[in-house]
Amino acid sequence: MSSLRAINPLIRRYGPKSEVVEAELDSIWKEPSLEQMVVSARHFSEDSLVKGRVITAEKDRVIVDIGAKTVGIIDAREFANDEEKPKVGDEITVLIEELENDDGLIGLSKRKADRKINWETVVAKHKEGDTVRGKVTKKIKGGLLIDIGVPAFLPASQVSIRRTRDINEFIGDELECEIIKIDQARENIVVSARKLQERNRERLKDALLSEIEEGQLREGVVKNIADFGAFVDLGGIDGLIPTRELTYGRK
Repeated sequence: MSSLRAINPLIRRYGPKSEVVEAELDSIWKEPSLEQMVVSARHFSEDSLVKGRVITAEKDRVIVDIGAKTVGIIDAREFANDEEKPKVGDEITVLIEELENDDGLIGLSKRKADRKINWETVVAKHKEGDTVRGKVTKKIKGGLLIDIGVPAFLPASQVSIRRTRDINEFIGDELECEIIKIDQARENIVVSARKLQERNRERLKDALLSEIEEGQLREGVVKNIADFGAFVDLGGIDGLIPTRELTYGRK
């Protein structure tokens, strides 16, 4: 329920004639009904999602009317630029971070609301074992982050079936991965590109074994060179060309 005590921090910050103060004063003169008070008490809890309307968009803050005669604040640093910042009159969904911040107002987050919505969408659509596709965004401790609708963790050991000296080379790439773990409590997803590659390789191996014969000519990709010869990927099976069979030079 609105009260005169909530006005003082608003006046100090925005001035006595600001739109924010006037909106709060209006909410005091027009006291909410008992039904509105019950709805407010039931829905306004930390970490919950609420819909609201932007009433002021300042350089450092965005003020949102979240209903039940209540306004909240979004730190403008959440938005990379003015293009991302919502405009006055926009209807947006926000997450309640804190019921009372340093200004005595409700602290809101649009970024966390978007992440929560995306998380709920992803876990409703996918389960462990499903195949997903995403873009590798950055390297973190122990592996990579890949965007599959929400950031997912791709351990370094699960990036590729091949040895990789520097996993930074995958940043910016689109990869197909298998979801190997969904932690609902921590809102964390772990994926593996390697497991998918291993399964695909087994399928190619079975197909190749069914048709390969001695004396055939086949193209392959050199994957490793050792003192005793070169290993060639024939598309599912590795072959070895002994050193004595190799010709050094360009053709």
